[in-house]
Amino acid sequence: MSVLKLSEMLPSVKGRYDNFSALSNKTWFGVGGPAEVLFTPANTDDLSYFFKEVDEKIPIMILGLGSNILVRDGGVPGVTIKLGQKFSFIDIRESEIICGGGVSCPAVASKAQKNEISGMEFLTGIPGSVGGAIRMNAGAYGEDIRKILISVEVLDSKGNLLRLSGDDLDFQYRRCNVPKNWVFISASFRGIRKNKDLIKERMKEIRSLRLSSQPIKSRTSGSTFINPSNIKAWELIEKAGCRGLNFGNASVSQHHCNFLVNNGNASATEIENLGEEIRRRVFDTSGIQLSWEIIRVGVNISDRDSLLIEGSS
Repeated sequence: MSVLKLSEMLPSVKGRYDNFSALSNKTWFGVGGPAEVLFTPANTDDLSYFFKEVDEKIPIMILGLGSNILVRDGGVPGVTIKLGQKFSFIDIRESEIICGGGVSCPAVASKAQKNEISGMEFLTGIPGSVGGAIRMNAGAYGEDIRKILISVEVLDSKGNLLRLSGDDLDFQYRRCNVPKNWVFISASFRGIRKNKDLIKERMKEIRSLRLSSQPIKSRTSGSTFINPSNIKAWELIEKAGCRGLNFGNASVSQHHCNFLVNNGNASATEIENLGEEIRRRVFDTSGIQLSWEIIRVGVNISDRDSLLIEGSS
């Protein structure tokens, strides 16, 4: 018996497989272990072929811009898919924006502003990819993805390219009902015509608000916990005495206590344990169980051997 690399068991593709590829440099927290295999597809057809041919028992994870994810220290078993430049286009069609699932939300907001299309301003405050924003029904400052989305193109786990309307996604608060291993290929957003200077001014206001209210210059991620009904998560965290709380090299931001911060060399375990301690203290003081908004993936360092698949040669 010898150890085979997972990439040797995968379909032959035009894109790229990277074995045990670091993910810490692809996430905002800057922590975590590697992807067993990182797959960067050449284009939509390449990704479709991969899904059609890959063994359905192999775990699949989709990685966007890493702004709302915590990768555990042992890494991510199976295949992590990251969309490249072929999925980062932005096109204009009258007052609509058509863009790839891999493009950043601020880039969409900027393109819309330059073309005098309003409605996308809030995207300047969403640091993730379009695909990730759709999956999370990302929102800020009274707006969200659901309000502007016309339709999406998505690849299902069998490699079929589907076109779905916004209603088909069944949006709810910070999520949509689409399987986790489906990939958002592109999206169409509706806007309205407006003077580009007025749009630019609103985007400036949003960036200023974000800078003043969030620790965006720290190694952090998005909001840690989902807001419960009728109350903000940060208020519960504040009342539980968790502002500034430390766990190893991870801490609760003094700037906004629904953000966790890597103070330089924190581990994913420290960040996750800090989050769980916050949940415990909030429940003890309020009876409310906070739910994670940050997506936690992968295995702990003690389970890292699960990244190796044995086979005979």
